[in-house]
Amino acid sequence: MSTNPAAADLISRSNRLGSDPRVTNYAGGNTSAKGSEKDPVTGEDVELLWVKGSGGDLGTLKEKNLAVLRLDRLRALPGVYPGLDREDEMVAAFDYCLHGKGGAAPSIDTAMHALVDAAHVDHLHPDSGIAIATSVDGEALTAQIYGDSVVWVPWRRPGFQLGLDIAAIKEANPQAIGCILGGHGITAWGETSAQAEERSLEIIRKAEAFIEATTAELAAKGEHPFGAVKQGFEPLSAEARSERAAALAPVIRGIASADRPQVGHFSDADVVLDFTSRERLAPLAELGTSCPDHFLRTKVKPLVLDLPADAPLEDAIARLHELHAAYREDYAGYYDRNRDEASPAMRGADPAIVLVPGVGMFSFGKDKQTARVAGEFYINAINVMRGAEAISTYAPIDGSEKFRIEYWALEEAKLQRMPAPKALATRVAVVTGAASGIGKAIAERLAADGACVVIADLDLAKAQAVAEELGGSDVAIGVQADVTSEEAVAELIKAAVLAFGGVDLVVNNAGLSISKPLLETTTNDWDLQHNVMARGSFLVAREAARAMIAQNMGGDIIYIASKNSLFAGPNNIAYSATKADQAHQVRLLAAELGEHGIRVNGINPDGVVRGSGIFAGGWGAKRAAVYGVAEDDLGAYYAKRTLLKKEVLPEHVAAAVAALTGPDLVQTTGLHIPVDSGVAAAFLR
Repeated sequence: MSTNPAAADLISRSNRLGSDPRVTNYAGGNTSAKGSEKDPVTGEDVELLWVKGSGGDLGTLKEKNLAVLRLDRLRALPGVYPGLDREDEMVAAFDYCLHGKGGAAPSIDTAMHALVDAAHVDHLHPDSGIAIATSVDGEALTAQIYGDSVVWVPWRRPGFQLGLDIAAIKEANPQAIGCILGGHGITAWGETSAQAEERSLEIIRKAEAFIEATTAELAAKGEHPFGAVKQGFEPLSAEARSERAAALAPVIRGIASADRPQVGHFSDADVVLDFTSRERLAPLAELGTSCPDHFLRTKVKPLVLDLPADAPLEDAIARLHELHAAYREDYAGYYDRNRDEASPAMRGADPAIVLVPGVGMFSFGKDKQTARVAGEFYINAINVMRGAEAISTYAPIDGSEKFRIEYWALEEAKLQRMPAPKALATRVAVVTGAASGIGKAIAERLAADGACVVIADLDLAKAQAVAEELGGSDVAIGVQADVTSEEAVAELIKAAVLAFGGVDLVVNNAGLSISKPLLETTTNDWDLQHNVMARGSFLVAREAARAMIAQNMGGDIIYIASKNSLFAGPNNIAYSATKADQAHQVRLLAAELGEHGIRVNGINPDGVVRGSGIFAGGWGAKRAAVYGVAEDDLGAYYAKRTLLKKEVLPEHVAAAVAALTGPDLVQTTGLHIPVDSGVAAAFLR
């Protein structure tokens, strides 16, 4: 069935508006169009509303993300509206106005779009518009900037009553093209899709121009909306910022995860570094954000480190812990002051945004995308504060109103409808040798179970290709890593903590195989085998443990050892001795790291031929020659000698990693799991 022209125009307009960060933020705002089409039951024309549904994003909006409702039923809702105290009940009434099946759930803003007497309506959250909306004299500024073409609407929580208010304002002001919603954003309307879009952009551009002109006037006088640069709080060099951020990231992630584990994101964007260098950082940050879309993702305010950028690292860490304790106490007070008997339980008292002067911003969420978007929203909030301070005084909605939205029953219901998290959600994994074979299978399984994954491999192009296959930078990154190098391993863990906030799970999988009799094994063979697997595993485990201990969130270290760590076979001295070394590292580290909640376990695979980079690299041919079989038959040969008579595949090893690191074996450490289809000679005893 073809898309209705009104809906098609709406989708195109929404995508254009949503692709411009000056117009609205990710998943913020909503748009609508009214039109008609044949009712499939009566065959008569029926007037409909297409509106962006709950949770959608304008920039990526598709037809399936629209809610479709009957206008006759929507326009009848004011007749049954029970009043402001019970306006939340009207959300359920939208379900009785739906047309057809499928589509998105109607959002809280549906009433605004339905009741405003215009064919096309845009409700957006541009930084410039919110700067006016959060200015202490926003109503006067609206009149100054727009005359009577844009009308001021005092703050009201989104809902049915706000829809009635805007509809009444539109009717009372036929000359108006839209309105500024106090503390919130803008709404514009038009009789065509193009007109609505033009009016939205007109409101935004006029706000931008006014703010830019006023900011330029301040600059001409040597002034800045955020005050002067504070000595010692200037941005560090790019290299120094990266080093300090990597050192602080695990600590800050642990702080943000005190109530529940979080994934992190780091930004040292210029706008962040400028804000954190200024005199008015602390008082403005304390006021918090205003637009509901902002503080629902950033919490009501950030945690701000109040030390100079070059303060000793240990002083910064100690101060962060002190500030965290104060932040939790303050948030609990905010909750206690505003809650009532119907309020949901407090969802957590840890910050979602942490600002470190001279370094940047750390943001957190239930996954990488949520963490990244929280940071983007706080950048929007910085832009809003700068604009409001340039033209007036920043005056966000007060704490009680923020609480009414943060702990709104409708918001709680939306959270409860979220799917249950996957087994490894919020966990950050580093897998070495992950561009092929067993390592790739492990990375795929960890990502499928909800983890963020760092694909570490000597071959950067292949590592990046695997990361892209897994979903791109919100799920995985590819990093070139030589595990024999201390510097390279340190850079690997640094890349992980800067990308995702920290490290929770490491799989020592990188390896190679040299199959030679004792008398043909050179010292170079021996050293290469041990440098990659024994030394490499030690280096990766050591650097990962530093981050895990700093986080204070526990963790998992997995060694992909081998059946050969126990089984004595011919022509394999370098490889098998190295695997025995790795196997004993498991026991040693399990004993040492347990006090930090870090579990260390091993997996002993055997005969993983298919998809194996090691076997394809010559090891398979040599082992086949040892056993007197064709190389193509090696997997079947290995299977025949097992108790289960089944070939072992990379995904079987990955399943063992998932079992050891998932929620079911949390009391297990120091264990080796055989994944070999049963080799009696390699039984643990």
